[in-house]
Amino acid sequence: MTAATITIFSLLTLLFLIVGGLVGFTVSEQLNARTMPYMHPEMYDHNGNIIPDEILAVRFENDYDTDEIEEDDD
Repeated sequence: MTAATITIFSLLTLLFLIVGGLVGFTVSEQLNARTMPYMHPEMYDHNGNIIPDEILAVRFENDYDTDEIEEDDD
């Protein structure tokens, strides 16, 4: 009886894990499909159409001056 109970509960646990994973994946894909098409307002022209030109992205990094002479205390 104990072996049968453990087997049944193990199979049910595995079944719930698989079904939950599939349902979760499906719901996640549906939610991402609704929210992913959002684009920033600067990508649209004044009529609300997507600008066909390439958008330039600029990345500024911290510029640390290394030109200054470092003084060593001798």
